[in-house]
Amino acid sequence: MKEGEKLIRYTQSICPYCYALLSAVLVERGNKVYIRKVCPEHGEIEELYSGDVEFFKRLERWYVEGRGPRHVYTYLSAPCPYSCGLCPVHKSHTALANIVLTNRCDLDCYYCFFYAEKVGFVYEPTLEQIEFMVKNLLRQGVTAAIQLTGGEPLIREDIVDIIKLLKSLGVKHIQLNTNGIKLARLYLESPEKAVELARNIKAAGVNTIYLSFDGVTPKTNPKNHWEVPYILEVFRKSGITSVVLVPVVIKGVNDGELGDIIKFAALNMDVIRAVNFQPVSLTGMIRKAEREEMRVTIADAVKIVEELTNGSISRDDWFTVPSTIPISEFAEFLEGRFKFELSNHPQCGVGTYVYVESVGDDVTYIPITRMIDITGFLEYLHDKAHEFRSGGKLLIGSKVLLNLMAKFIKWSDVPLDIKTSLPKMLYDIFTKRDYHALGVWHYKFLFIGMMHFMDLYNYDVQRVMRCNIHYLMPDGRLIPFCTFNVLNEVYRDYEQRKYMLNIDEWVRRSGKELSAGKYRRNLELISRLESSDLYLRTYGKFLRK
Repeated sequence: MKEGEKLIRYTQSICPYCYALLSAVLVERGNKVYIRKVCPEHGEIEELYSGDVEFFKRLERWYVEGRGPRHVYTYLSAPCPYSCGLCPVHKSHTALANIVLTNRCDLDCYYCFFYAEKVGFVYEPTLEQIEFMVKNLLRQGVTAAIQLTGGEPLIREDIVDIIKLLKSLGVKHIQLNTNGIKLARLYLESPEKAVELARNIKAAGVNTIYLSFDGVTPKTNPKNHWEVPYILEVFRKSGITSVVLVPVVIKGVNDGELGDIIKFAALNMDVIRAVNFQPVSLTGMIRKAEREEMRVTIADAVKIVEELTNGSISRDDWFTVPSTIPISEFAEFLEGRFKFELSNHPQCGVGTYVYVESVGDDVTYIPITRMIDITGFLEYLHDKAHEFRSGGKLLIGSKVLLNLMAKFIKWSDVPLDIKTSLPKMLYDIFTKRDYHALGVWHYKFLFIGMMHFMDLYNYDVQRVMRCNIHYLMPDGRLIPFCTFNVLNEVYRDYEQRKYMLNIDEWVRRSGKELSAGKYRRNLELISRLESSDLYLRTYGKFLRK
């Protein structure tokens, strides 16, 4: 240990240069948390892990061990993370499964590491391969939620057929991860065609759109800033009302707009349900000084949100994902069978709900923690789930709900608009325990989350072992997110090359050039996009600022 440091825990990590598995320590120093490892060949590597040790410790109190993946797909043939698939030592079942539908994209952003031209091949699983992957996922026997991702999934001409296939196989929740460019392009050519495509996607079974959105200005969001107003208009006209904004947060680039991003979501809650911030994962070989210029941890982002919302959303309003485990425990007690649980590592992600009150451009946030003693209620649920083991479950469940209403809701702080509906929403969530009851809640509140995916510099094997966001592979394996993307040469690219077409072969079979679908803006197009009433209504209040 170095002078002035305090040991937090031991773990394992990876050398970013040679991929060697190394012993590592998490240490507290100067109110921050660092991860440090020493490679015999490349020396000491230290990286910021959390920007606030007290926030780090508050998350750690919700640590759970997890009960395993519910189905083992691979043997433990090497130390974690070199035996992924899921192996017997993995701690969590799949909460969200990603299917890469294509590595083609209609954009070629300079910072992207994953599109066909850059990797040199086209990867697009067939319908038969997708069906195999989904059926394999369902062997876990828990509620299936799948995200269709890429590349750009909307590039696939059979996207509607893929969605229908997933629904026919019993997938309850389907998310479509998109930059939305195709919808905007169609809207500019023919609004009717754009709306028809969106309606077909919704009718086929998509529940939620994950929309790239890195900021409210062209500087922070060059990817789709000009197109977002048209994309949201397509959603409105097609009846898609569950959109999640997904901003990647980079220090010095868009961290100054986190408050405006939340406000943008709040002003568009007719279609936007959530914001899911993703502090940047730094890929490639980047010098330490450059990493320090860009690195944002969850603790840093939470502080920024507190500052930019003038304390309306404070650092105390956030809870780590596994804090929801007591709800799963209690539901399992009532039903007498295993229930879906979020047992990932407490440092992986945090979230909160806020009730939004808006008058014109003025927005007020009331976090759920101001209405309900969340900590007290979760601890109460945990205690009750372990206290009662048999008999009287319905009576016990009703008593717990009555105690929730009496002991933990701060009625004087509940907004008048939901004071009468809040008890029913909570009652339905705990008694019906179904998709619809949760949906009603989501349409009353704005969810704000943060998920910090790892990179080679801050890699923590303890987090990987508890990961519950997994990629489905054509060979039948399920690969944790921060293994699939961080160790891309071992997993993502290596495996996808087995099922790829080289670019020349893809061109021959498809009869078109790979670059044919690329989206290019010129000054004339930007001027056209910026001059519309739709653009000005969407961004005017932010651009004036």
